[in-house]
Amino acid sequence: MVTLAHVSDLHLGQDHDPARALRRAERVVGYLNALPGEIDAILVSGDIADHGAPAEYTAARELLATARFPVLTCPGNHDDRAAFRRYLLEVDGGGEPVNQVHHLPGATVAMCDSSIPGRNEGVLDAATLGWLDKVLTDAPDGPAFVCFHHPPIELHSPFVDEIRLGEAENLAELLARHEHVTAVLCGHAHTAAASTFAGRPLLVAPGVVSTGVLPFENSTPVDFGLPPAIAFHVLAGDRGLVTHFRSL
Repeated sequence: MVTLAHVSDLHLGQDHDPARALRRAERVVGYLNALPGEIDAILVSGDIADHGAPAEYTAARELLATARFPVLTCPGNHDDRAAFRRYLLEVDGGGEPVNQVHHLPGATVAMCDSSIPGRNEGVLDAATLGWLDKVLTDAPDGPAFVCFHHPPIELHSPFVDEIRLGEAENLAELLARHEHVTAVLCGHAHTAAASTFAGRPLLVAPGVVSTGVLPFENSTPVDFGLPPAIAFHVLAGDRGLVTHFRSL
């Protein structure tokens, strides 16, 4: 069995209320640390910082270091690649995509960078797709998860749909060559959502800092009053993948 906690959109340093954003992120980490059982990893699918500032990544690094499970991260449109590397990951590097592969017991997780510096929409560029193709080709036998920030389909949320992943057909073509990819995992929408993409489950994590709402729910696209939420993805052999959502 493989169990992943999926967290997204912390937006530490957000102008709306920076202290509140940090408290909500601390609440999520505290909840996961208090689990009586074990999980394999915590995935954070982008927008860890709100302005890409060093202080925001320092706060994120210090908080995520308190997690008792491995933490896997990728950037979102609010993140800055160079600062993400230097202050969150504490590694050298410039402005190239921040792509990382993690081999967990029972699964491979590819954390991909779908950000476009200076823009809100996303894309998996040629370098990232080439990297991902090799990762999936070289992956050990067993399931693989592909995680990035921008959803590759419309979610019927106009604010998010305008800045979703572009050129998604390139990713679909790549996934067609790798049948062992179990699911595609995203963030960005600040709302729990489930669909399919390229014949695989597409699972969008809810937001930590706020919740995205649909046009028929509210004329304002973001609700700051609803609680932070997370997803648990549970893969159990032939029984397939099941996702549970938790509001905290």
